[in-house]
Amino acid sequence: MARILVADDEEGVRSFIAEALEVEGHTVTTAADGEEAARLLSKQGVDLLVTDLRMPGMDGLTLLRKVREEQPDVEVVVLTAVGSVESAVSAMKAGAFEYLLKPVGSPAELRLTVARALERRALLNLKTEARRSTSEVVLSWGAPTMGPVVEALRKVAPTQATVLLVGESGTGKEVAARALHQWSERSEGPFVAVNCAALTETLLESELFGHEKGAFTGAVAQRRGRIELAQGGTFFLDEVGELKAELQAKLLRVLQERRFERVGGTRTLEADVRWVAATNRDLKTMMAHGEFREDLYHRLAVFPIRLPSLRERREDLRPLSELLLRRIGEELGRPGLKLSPEASERLESFSWPGNVRELRNALERAAILADGAVVESRHLWLDPTSAPTSTPTPAVGARLPDKTLEELERMAIEQAIADEGGNRKRAAQRLGIGLRTLYDKLRRYGMQ
Repeated sequence: MARILVADDEEGVRSFIAEALEVEGHTVTTAADGEEAARLLSKQGVDLLVTDLRMPGMDGLTLLRKVREEQPDVEVVVLTAVGSVESAVSAMKAGAFEYLLKPVGSPAELRLTVARALERRALLNLKTEARRSTSEVVLSWGAPTMGPVVEALRKVAPTQATVLLVGESGTGKEVAARALHQWSERSEGPFVAVNCAALTETLLESELFGHEKGAFTGAVAQRRGRIELAQGGTFFLDEVGELKAELQAKLLRVLQERRFERVGGTRTLEADVRWVAATNRDLKTMMAHGEFREDLYHRLAVFPIRLPSLRERREDLRPLSELLLRRIGEELGRPGLKLSPEASERLESFSWPGNVRELRNALERAAILADGAVVESRHLWLDPTSAPTSTPTPAVGARLPDKTLEELERMAIEQAIADEGGNRKRAAQRLGIGLRTLYDKLRRYGMQ
């Protein structure tokens, strides 16, 4: 939900707008004039400003221009009396998203205008984020196992082929998807991602396709879905193996016909997106068990690419660790963090069952523990049951001394759950994997 600031010199108007928007779950702050609104804007970020044009002191138009200059990403809706349409036109030219005539007709009209303004802001943010994040994409620092992966991504990127990225959890499938987007002809469009494992079936359907007003309880206004917001860009379906049967059927239709309807709607909309899907599950085994549609699999796996695990690309470990530590240092307000040679060697000798996600968690913990600018080996908390740090790294596909990787992974899971007193959510965080991934592994190893 959004943070909204309402500026109007009439207390009744402020209360009406605040109540109408708070029902939608928005956080609303009010100001009695332009000066108070400007002070609030300087202290706190907001997503949307709703302001009257005529107020004593700083009027709404002046406030609008100030917002456009200082916080250009904030959307603005202006309120104006019936006889001041010319002022509203001036406000639109100054960058307002929309204007409403006072008195506002109904709460529904207000909510719809606000929803449209926030939707536009979200779409612009998606485009900005796509440009910013893809400009920094680094897939490898020379690991031989990543060479064919980068080559395949480069070759398929300029096409419109649907790509299926497979690999263990935490291997960087979303990073690869962003690289595909950056190298494609759709790079100027939005990159929109949806994690199929993070939402319930009902919420996911609405998130994907959008909904019409009244489609279900709580659908008080029309809402565009993520597919619609991704028009002209790339749509990334993460954890696609988690889709339930009904949604698999609906997704198949969109992939086949490039058309869809919002939930509760009848109007058919075009799906002009480039599809990229990802999973850490064995979709072929799921097909054999009737858990995943074979026709959907073949639609998604037009161009499948496997992302190697971190233990298969050890040449990338040191530079990747240094990059992640730099980012962590910036987030913690401690730029310039570095790894000691001993810490780097210890990281390189670890098996990383949770891959890049586990590596980042370990580095963040170490950065918090380190007092100075150098992260030492003693600051690294690595689960000793995941892989012995004193043994040489085996070749890809070889067995570790005494135990297979599967046995080591099972031991690591058992230890993490025991250390967290049986709390599986905290155990998953300790292992650097998602909770759903942990449950999948528990089922696989018969540990439920």
